[in-house]
Amino acid sequence: MSSDTAYCVVLTTTASAEQAEGLAKKVVAERLAACVQVQQIQSYYMWKGEVRSDPECLLFIKARQSQYQELEDFIRKNHAYETPEIVQLPITAGFSGYLKWIDEVTGA
Repeated sequence: MSSDTAYCVVLTTTASAEQAEGLAKKVVAERLAACVQVQQIQSYYMWKGEVRSDPECLLFIKARQSQYQELEDFIRKNHAYETPEIVQLPITAGFSGYLKWIDEVTGA
């Protein structure tokens, strides 16, 4: 896959289902992703010298790799966390029909 046709999953978390829904709808409406899936999770992490545990929502954002920086910038501007998780995982293979759909939805 060339960088123009490569795909990725971007992960981020939010503090509530309402925040996750709002961010997911905005990302899709902006055509920065074809699909966002949301799952309830329990996170354990170090924050400001203290071990914390909180319920969160994990967003799985399906996108084109060429739009990653724009997507990261959008998440940062629209996220409630001081330091949001924004992690890109490359899709190295996938069903061609699904990948074509990502292109169609995101305007490739």
